[in-house]
Amino acid sequence: MNGRRRTALRAAVGLAALGALLSGCGIRATEVPTDFGPAPSRVGCSLGEPEGAGRAARGLPVQVFLVCGSSLVAVDREVRVTDGAADARRVLAAQGLLDELTREPTAAEREAGYTTRVRARTTVTGPRAGDPEDTLRLSLPPAALSSTALAQVVCTFSDSAAAEGDGSVILGGPDDSRPRRYRCTEEVRSRPAAGRPPSAEATGS
Repeated sequence: MNGRRRTALRAAVGLAALGALLSGCGIRATEVPTDFGPAPSRVGCSLGEPEGAGRAARGLPVQVFLVCGSSLVAVDREVRVTDGAADARRVLAAQGLLDELTREPTAAEREAGYTTRVRARTTVTGPRAGDPEDTLRLSLPPAALSSTALAQVVCTFSDSAAAEGDGSVILGGPDDSRPRRYRCTEEVRSRPAAGRPPSAEATGS
């Protein structure tokens, strides 16, 4: 075999090998493994059917605002309120809402990413002399609460019978400071840690 034929043969073999290599590098969706493990088991801030759904109601259906991600999200709860005068029932309802805010989220809520910033054993009472009649006084000054905890309380109360007709809520603390009227806005719900809920000194008695 002369040199020219050997060179042509080597070229042909090289082209065949290159073609095989290129065809072997082709990526086909049906041939490449795509198993990256199981899909995430939950979607953040998404709850299924409430625990105990289908059972007879044990109290008044309410919603409380818990923290999920960087926002406040309403979840369904129940609060017991006994019969009595309207003012007393209002304070009892407010205490029931606080109890729900301070207790540990359920297993399903924790799995979905819910937490709370409201301190345990926080209590609430009605107005003092000289306060507006719808005032709710907390066992801690509102200024002592973190912006997120205060947002949870304000948004939970403002969405309930504890609020005034316009959706605002008047909060004070255990001292003699004048109570303030707070509002739960869309900005507060979406970014509770960004700043304290808007408020103004409450007037009237």
